[in-house]
Amino acid sequence: MNPFTYTRVSNPSDAVHQVTGKSDVKFLAGGTNLIDLMKMNVQSPAELVDINSLALKRIENFGGGLRIGALASNSEVATNLMVQQRFPVLSQAILAGASPQLRNMATVGGNLMQRTRCYYFMDTAFPCNKRVPGSGCPAIPGYNRIHAILGASDKCIATHPSDMCVALNALDAVVRVMGPNGERSISIGDFHRLPGDTPEVDTNLHPDELIVSVDLPQSPFAQRSGYLKVRDRAQYAFALVSVAVALELRNGRIETARVALGGVAHKPWRAMASEKILTGAKPDEKTFRAAAEASVTGAAPQKYNSFKIELAKRAVSRLLDQVANETSGGAK
Repeated sequence: MNPFTYTRVSNPSDAVHQVTGKSDVKFLAGGTNLIDLMKMNVQSPAELVDINSLALKRIENFGGGLRIGALASNSEVATNLMVQQRFPVLSQAILAGASPQLRNMATVGGNLMQRTRCYYFMDTAFPCNKRVPGSGCPAIPGYNRIHAILGASDKCIATHPSDMCVALNALDAVVRVMGPNGERSISIGDFHRLPGDTPEVDTNLHPDELIVSVDLPQSPFAQRSGYLKVRDRAQYAFALVSVAVALELRNGRIETARVALGGVAHKPWRAMASEKILTGAKPDEKTFRAAAEASVTGAAPQKYNSFKIELAKRAVSRLLDQVANETSGGAK
């Protein structure tokens, strides 16, 4: 780990001021991802700005929905009764990730900003376009079992690791950020980026902006929702494929649908084609199979991960059936 300076701030304005006009500065909250990357020399910021003293931990009603502070821990969000009752998919997704100890430390803002667990990105013995732009992507000719099947480019086929962010995509969440020019809101679908020609840029957050909260809008589909994660082992493993589903059922039809996938792309993947098929249709096996097929439209697998296509389809179909028939409004 390289030497760095450390600064602690007490309010959001000071935090923004501390990073404005500087390069190679990172905010430090739970540190569950950043510190690991620093230890492995994947990232070597010159300065850390500790934001743990900021009053950004509240989970509260807002505009009919919920506002979750960026420094609320993953555990606090997952066990919050309002989240469990009104947005069950978010609680389930968070509990499917990491371990209890890590969830106690990890924050909502940090979860949004966590970086890929691609083998080649995490090992500085290999070149990587995300670490050093233009150096190449060894995952493309290499061992790419965990890599993307959707939205990739010839510069990067890494996948986004978050479970929480997949659920947030299904809930139409909004990320509120603060910068030197004030506050702005970013829809969760626009927050993360596909790799394109700039895989080193993970998000549309500016370097001098601080995440202050995540807003979950009131919606008719959020309560009937669920999360399914398929992984190599039952605990402490990242998703090969994950699915978040939210449905509004009315008069024997699907009035509104949200389908998001994880483990398949550089960002959480909204399956818009699936949602189009589901909307207005009967919640039956035929509909769910059609939606599952559509969820991987345009998939371009690599040598070792073509299994993800069928895995994703089966996961989508299974979870749609489970959520549609869950009388309590949440998949288990």
